[in-house]
Amino acid sequence: MGKKSKKVLYELQENETIASCLDRMKKDGYMPVRRMEKPIFEEKEINGKKEYIPVRQQIVFEGKSL
Repeated sequence: MGKKSKKVLYELQENETIASCLDRMKKDGYMPVRRMEKPIFEEKEINGKKEYIPVRQQIVFEGKSL
C-alpha cells in the first residue's frame, strides 16, 4: 500500500508574479514539483490564410501536498 499524494495545479494569473503564485501555493500547503508552460495562440486571417499567432505564455505549477 503506497502513500497517495495529492497533486494540485496552480495557474499563474494575469498580472501575478511567479513569486506571488508560489506564495499562494505555500499558503495553501503545497510545494511546487513541476512547472509547465503552454503557448496561447490567436487565429488571424492574413492574405486569405488562417494563421496562428502566439499571443502569450500560460504558466502552470503542479503542487504536491506538504
